[in-house]
Amino acid sequence: MIFAATRKSLPKLRIMDFLTSTAILPLLFGCVGICSLLKLLQRMRTRAYLRNAVVVITGATSGLGRECARVFYAAGTKLVLCGRNREALEELTRELTAAQVTKVQTHKPYMVTFDLADSGAIGAAATEILQCCGCVDVLINNAGVSYRGSVVDTTMDVDKRVMEINYFGPVALTKALLPSMIKRQQGHIVAISSIQGKISIPFRSAYAASKHATQAFFDCLRAEMEQYDIEVTVISPGYIHTNLSLNALTADGSKYGVMDKTTAQGRRPMEVARDVLAAVGKKKKDVILADLLPSLAIYLRTLAPGLFFSLMASRARKEQKSKSS
Repeated sequence: MIFAATRKSLPKLRIMDFLTSTAILPLLFGCVGICSLLKLLQRMRTRAYLRNAVVVITGATSGLGRECARVFYAAGTKLVLCGRNREALEELTRELTAAQVTKVQTHKPYMVTFDLADSGAIGAAATEILQCCGCVDVLINNAGVSYRGSVVDTTMDVDKRVMEINYFGPVALTKALLPSMIKRQQGHIVAISSIQGKISIPFRSAYAASKHATQAFFDCLRAEMEQYDIEVTVISPGYIHTNLSLNALTADGSKYGVMDKTTAQGRRPMEVARDVLAAVGKKKKDVILADLLPSLAIYLRTLAPGLFFSLMASRARKEQKSKSS
């Protein structure tokens, strides 16, 4: 009887196998094909959005800014490279124009030299950019300075300098270029913030404060600019392997001069630059480019603030103890 029942069930099993092989596999292949097609269409939209666009990058001579210059140049944009060091800007321009880019037409970058900490120079720089290029399609506020020190030991001059470079400078440049975008009802403003614009960690008070202010300002700007079809993207990276910690300001205003372990183990700037390019091309509004632990910390700060504060206090004690020993 068992053998007979088994024989009766065989046709059913064969039918199921047939349906599985003829229905599910084609469905899976179809889904893969659709996903691939959607990715291809997204890449095409990104290329079309950025090709021949005027893209202004501040802090373009080093770190993430330099890598952003490379990827946006390769995308066929008309770059305006901004920085304090004219020689470094010229070197970067030579490097870009010497690169072999065959997929798209490239354009020789334009250079504008000014210091974001000099409020008087920002208006003149914006005027120069508009006179040269006629308009700005994408503004990438990338320039910034980091900081290491305790709240008690840090002078107000250091607090003000960090805020001037990281917050007031980008805000001033954005405001200087914004009227031309509103007039055209077209433009895209990008703020390179930090994971510390969403959570604060000990001995980074001035830096975290400047990035929290950046997040808040550009969130407000996004809401106000929607009626003009102007995009605003805030990008919050975690640790990136650059010289940011080496050039960080300390409590008395001197350079930190140390490559932190977390910075040394951070993501490669080229990888982050590609993510910035993708975020701009997709017109994303708020992007977190951090590992799992910092990303979870953002949710922990909201959902279990008491636990988050205890963890930060413990971290502060450990850091203080290591400095004292």
